[in-house]
Amino acid sequence: MAMNAHFDQAAVGVFVAMVLDGLDGRIARLTHTQSAFGAEYDSLSDMVSFGAAPALVMYVWALQPLGRLGWIAAFVYCACAALRLARFNTKLEVMDKRFFQGLPSPAAAALCAGLVWVSDDLGLRREDAVRTVACVLTIFAGITMVSNIPFYSFKDINLRKSVPFWSILLIVLAMILISINPPVILFLGFVAYSLSGYVHWIWLRRKAV
Repeated sequence: MAMNAHFDQAAVGVFVAMVLDGLDGRIARLTHTQSAFGAEYDSLSDMVSFGAAPALVMYVWALQPLGRLGWIAAFVYCACAALRLARFNTKLEVMDKRFFQGLPSPAAAALCAGLVWVSDDLGLRREDAVRTVACVLTIFAGITMVSNIPFYSFKDINLRKSVPFWSILLIVLAMILISINPPVILFLGFVAYSLSGYVHWIWLRRKAV
């Protein structure tokens, strides 16, 4: 879609991939069809959906006119996504389930795709300012994926068990907000999430002093 200049559809495709990524493992467990092949294929799908695809979309959408800096930014993102997924797979058994080490690749992809989608929705022209923001955001997403910054995983929330009422209220509120303006709300939400890890890291450092 991006190579045919349908950037909004390309961005939506990344978000659809996020939804499917959240469902595939659950469906495999419900149907008792987990396998080593499925685990490896899931990682490959993640690399394509959240590594190669966002890098290509960002490059075609805004980075290409920047020349060398543009393809370096796209390459940094793609390479960091591969490293992030490899590290996640090797530390799967020993990591704290409550936190991700580094920004999850779906969130990084949503950060890039969200910028494309919200810019298209607001009718922003791809001028120098937008291209600069796109370049900085792409590199930021890539570097944050391979950082040691902790990001809350939400994996300790189990809706099949008793959960606090405020949790359900927040989920409903989030769905209502997203329905008002999906591009803007989703982009701002993932910007907030990408910064939350740094806030948490600073708080832990100050607490340790």
